[in-house]
Amino acid sequence: MVPRYARPAMTAIWEPEARYRIWFEIEAHATEKLGELGVVPESAATALWDWWKTNPKIDVEAIDAKEAILKHDVIAFLDWVAEQVGPEARFMHQGMTSSDVLDTTLAVQLARASDILLEDIDLLLAALKRRAEEHKYTPTIGRSHGIHAEPVTFGLKLAQAYAEFSRCRTRLEAARAEIATCAVSGAVGTFANIAPAVEEHVAERLGLAPEPISTQVIPRDRHAMFFATLGVIASSIERVAIEVRHLQRTEVLEAEEYFSPGQKGSSAMPHKRNPVLTENLTGLARVVRGAVTPAMENVALWHERDISHSSVERFIGPDATITLDFALARLTSVVDKLLVYPERMQKNLDRMGGLVHSQRVLLALTQAGLSRDDAYRLVQRNAMKVWESDGELSLLELLKADPEVSSALSASELEEKFDLDYHFKQVDRIFERVFG
Repeated sequence: MVPRYARPAMTAIWEPEARYRIWFEIEAHATEKLGELGVVPESAATALWDWWKTNPKIDVEAIDAKEAILKHDVIAFLDWVAEQVGPEARFMHQGMTSSDVLDTTLAVQLARASDILLEDIDLLLAALKRRAEEHKYTPTIGRSHGIHAEPVTFGLKLAQAYAEFSRCRTRLEAARAEIATCAVSGAVGTFANIAPAVEEHVAERLGLAPEPISTQVIPRDRHAMFFATLGVIASSIERVAIEVRHLQRTEVLEAEEYFSPGQKGSSAMPHKRNPVLTENLTGLARVVRGAVTPAMENVALWHERDISHSSVERFIGPDATITLDFALARLTSVVDKLLVYPERMQKNLDRMGGLVHSQRVLLALTQAGLSRDDAYRLVQRNAMKVWESDGELSLLELLKADPEVSSALSASELEEKFDLDYHFKQVDRIFERVFG
């Protein structure tokens, strides 16, 4: 975790004390149910909870010092708690194995991280919707292969991003549900030394679902899907970031990141206004996606378990969620403050002498009786003259002067095909589909 790209609420989930507190809750809830079942004295859970109510802090350094000797984190924790609670603590961890604590804790952490990420997406969606409605009918050029294609609106670009992040939200909700499972099933997951009722009790108290069948660990296909979902969200962030970066290029300059008073873009060139935030988002997206392959490789563990996944998850759990949280918040700020230049958009639309209307002329010629190949040839030969003149010539005027074209379409019919508003007649319909 790099503090520069971390926010407090998400970081707090992964702090050592927060982790140990979840460990204690799992152990105490399990002991509570074991007491109800008569496996251990009910006084054991009472002792644990009584100590908990009066203990505002967990001594992380003391537990870590024990682990340095014992070489086992869960045993170090249990020993430290026993020192605080007294003899009743010996009933903790009855019939349990370390993975019951570790895997269930990770499930809690990832579920809590998901809740923050879902809130992040909601804020991003709100910003995208507001800006999409603001620029619903702001004309701009659509590009394919980076080349002028046909007119769109800037609102449609933002609506597309809204629809994409709506899908991301749906995926993350599903990934949260899939990851939020509890395993308290003992060694190799057979419940030989602990009743399934204990697992069900712990799951209920922690807001999780019981894992239907664990092998001592929660199956890692769940985690693979979770981190894959984070990777997809990161890619969606990068797609919007790339769009902003392209639109901010000097030759385009249809939109740009907000440039705050006193901000400086270059140590050498005072004129510079660089897309640093969206470039940063592109990099952060790569970091989040970097967690996907290791999560996939964690699925294939040996037999009922090994711990090859453990070291991986100590990295990717905090890093991927913390980084994605930061990236979503940063993208929301970029969208919210994005500087948009409709005049420049119109100037770029007009830059190539009307070439953006070529398809309408092609279709009109076919409807007038020409074969599609002939119609394409007539429009293209005039369009290429405009292209080669770098937009100095007018496609409309060249078509009017072309005898083969004018014999099929009148001047007024040609002029009608160059109406910009024609391209936006379905914008309302598209917005209804996206925003309801």
